[in-house]
This record gives sequence, structure tokens and C-alpha cells, in this order.
Amino acid sequence: MMESALPFRDRVQAGQALGAALRAYRGRGDVLVLGLPRGGVPVACEVADLLGARVDLVIARKLGTPGQEELAMGAIASGGARVLNRDVIESLGIPDRAIEAVEQRERREIERRERAYRGERPRPAVAGQCVILVDDGIATGATMRAAIAALRGQAPARIVVAVPVAPMETLELLRAEADDVVCLATPEPFRAIGCWYVEFTQLTDEEVRARLARSWSADRTAATAGAGTDGGA
Repeated sequence: MMESALPFRDRVQAGQALGAALRAYRGRGDVLVLGLPRGGVPVACEVADLLGARVDLVIARKLGTPGQEELAMGAIASGGARVLNRDVIESLGIPDRAIEAVEQRERREIERRERAYRGERPRPAVAGQCVILVDDGIATGATMRAAIAALRGQAPARIVVAVPVAPMETLELLRAEADDVVCLATPEPFRAIGCWYVEFTQLTDEEVRARLARSWSADRTAATAGAGTDGGA
């Protein structure tokens, strides 16, 4: 664990700092960086640029407690994974039908985001890859845990969770589920992710799509250049 100077200027600067902390993974052909939309995408793209790695996304959604939407009673992710916070559910007496209603709503949002961000682009192959899961920060860890669960079923060689900022107790939970956890800062009291950024605006779907398109276009250009070089050898 390392401590970075806070606050981060914005997600771009946080991603650059995180990429530097992950330099041991630079230049490896088996590294796949996956950002959690929306806020994790610009961070992930900066990390991937610095590592010379491919970037894509995994979509996870928090299941907000009815009447207290910011309190996570669980989370779901692309591919059907679900993680529930039993402590919250039992302490508040949340019935199964309420959980199912929220889950159905969030499943529809995952599907919408898949179409909005990915279009016809297929999901990346994860089997045998070293996957670095990136977000702009972690609070309870519910969405990150759902993302990990979704990926485990696809047989990656390794899952690394990498974030600029998170509370220490959440990182301890994630260490039990990921193969490695990298975090730049663990301020106490934590409060909220946005407290540790100077600029922390809500991103639009268009901004996420545009940032991914830039990275994907660069990947295609590099692949074409590489193919041309091979052909002339």
C-alpha cells in the first residue's frame, strides 16, 4: 500500500498516478485493463496507456436500499453476477421482492449501458488474462465485488483491483476476493470518493463513449502498424 498526495486534480491525473504504481505490469501481452463506468473509464484508459495494455469495461451496478439509495444492499454486474450485503438486508428487514425489483431495474440499466458504450463490439476474452479492474475510487466495495465475481467465472489468470482512493476496511474485504489490490491513498475518515478530487464531475454516456473510442482507435492503429511491420520483415 502507498500513500499519494491528496486531493487528486481529476480522474486523468489519478489514472496517471495509478498507472505509475502498476508499472510492474507494463509491456506484458496478457494484461487487460477493465474500467467500471462511468467514473472508472477515464482512470482505466490512462492506466492502459501507461502500461501499453488493452482497455475495455465491465459494467457493475449498486443495488441501492429502498428509501436510502446511497446505502448498498448489494451489487450486480454484466454476465449475471450478484453480491448481496446480508448485514444491511437483515438489519433493515428488506424483503426478497424489494431486492428483486431493484435488481431488475439495474439489470435494465446494465443492458442499456452495454449498448450505449460497446455497440456491436464484443466483450473481451478474459480467460488466461491478467485483468486489472479499475475504478475512480471505492467506498463500500459492493460494485467492485460484483465485478470480481462476474470475472471469476471467465477463468482469468489473475485479478488485480486498482483504485486511486478507498477506505482501508473495504480494501481488506477485497483482498480476500482479488489476487492483488493496489490503492494510492486510504484517508481517514473516508467520507466519500468525491472528497478526494478537486474536479469530480458526473460523466455523461457520450463522454464515456468518446474516451473509450479514442483508446480503441489507438489499439486498432497499433495493431495495423504491427501487422505491417511483420509483413515487411
